[in-house]
Amino acid sequence: MRRRIGAGAFATVWLAYDEQLDSPVAIKVLADNFTEDHHVRQRFIEEGRFLRKVESPHVVAVYDAGELADARPFLVMSYADQGTLEDRLELAPLTPPQALHVLTETGAGLHALHQRGVLHRDVKPANVLFRTIEIDGSPQVSAMLGDLGLGKAIETASGLTMIGGTPSYVAPEQAQGEPLDARADQFSLAALAYLLLAGRVPYNHSSLTAAADHCCPAPMGNAVPPAAEAVIAKGLAKERDDRYDDVAAFVGALTSALPEVVAEPLPWLRAESVAPSLASDVGRHETAQPDPGPDPTPPSRPGRPRRRRAAWLAAGLAALAVGVALGYLTRPLLVTERTIKDSSQTIAVTVPKDWTRAVDTEQWVPPDGEAEQPALSAGTSVLWNGNDQPGEGVFVAVLPGESLPTSVPQHPECDPPKPAVNDRRDGDDYVTVEFTGCDHGGITLERVILVTANRLLWVQVRAADSGTANRVLNSVEVSGTLKSR
Repeated sequence: MRRRIGAGAFATVWLAYDEQLDSPVAIKVLADNFTEDHHVRQRFIEEGRFLRKVESPHVVAVYDAGELADARPFLVMSYADQGTLEDRLELAPLTPPQALHVLTETGAGLHALHQRGVLHRDVKPANVLFRTIEIDGSPQVSAMLGDLGLGKAIETASGLTMIGGTPSYVAPEQAQGEPLDARADQFSLAALAYLLLAGRVPYNHSSLTAAADHCCPAPMGNAVPPAAEAVIAKGLAKERDDRYDDVAAFVGALTSALPEVVAEPLPWLRAESVAPSLASDVGRHETAQPDPGPDPTPPSRPGRPRRRRAAWLAAGLAALAVGVALGYLTRPLLVTERTIKDSSQTIAVTVPKDWTRAVDTEQWVPPDGEAEQPALSAGTSVLWNGNDQPGEGVFVAVLPGESLPTSVPQHPECDPPKPAVNDRRDGDDYVTVEFTGCDHGGITLERVILVTANRLLWVQVRAADSGTANRVLNSVEVSGTLKSR
């Protein structure tokens, strides 16, 4: 195992290296609290069985399956080193040739599933994954479908089945819990085509109830040829009998309706661009000079550190593993998480994907200090830790100090803090203070850890709920480089 790259309600996904395959792989492991839940366990195992049925370059491959010593099942799967369609759309819209390429390959994956009697039931940008392939010695990006947490055998789906799916992409009959066939996935692919060519989703349904009774989408605009718009409208028909016979027919009609467009793969991104946390595995290790300071108390909030240049990274550049968003039951239950490291490779923290909209990994100069120290910040916006436009985020920094502080930064925008909790973890003493009832509608946590004889680690987390706050707080790690100073 190299590191964890995703975690959620039902599973954890790890990045590993398979020496037999000579390739990185994603290993999805059922969460330990669901080991005895037969229903969840069965759906996890069925996902692997569905994927094993299909041999297609455009469907995530399952290389192996088994159980850990504690009886938790796991799946060894292909690793999406180029992220997801959702990630790419956060960076920039696709060109029509790129959109046609993605739709053609995604459609090929769906057709392969249908040929083997499997419905996907949750086609959306987060479940279209990209990996690097070599063609004539050059890296190219290939699309593949992942996450069959809602997958269903067609013969089983022909009777009443569990309602599930993503409201803006789900077919009306699926939202109503009716018997399904492959045309339900065709509807979702047509909704994806609408998004890629028009630049917006065809529907903004907030629930499956709304998706069950929708009208025709608004005109696509964006210079989409009328013939292509007519094809997509047919794929989005409310009555399945009004759609194309199968996905292959839909993709063929769309290609014919775009005669001037030639499918073009997405540009390949270097590993450090797609996954800074992966690139950091072989990054440099810098050593800052010790700078003992007189006051170990952290400042009130990160603010704008001196001698620190801005390095806000675009959202969506961290690597995702296949199947991080499971989509079991009636809603997405697995939130993609991303691991970020500071520029000196000293500090690492795992945060929800939305918190990577504003990332700064450069060093900072603590108050009353002179030497730069490792630090990083990640949040939903640049001003996530302010009160004018509050958001969610985390700030982690090293500062001089030989003992834990007697106080931590206060937050007048919150209720009075709960009593400080002093504890010890992995040989390090720390103090944690929790603030609730905050104006931003969530929770703020302050933690200071004595990591060496003369160094403290300060962590500030602001989140909408205590579960997220504590998960981020407990994910913070420091490298042995700091410990050895």
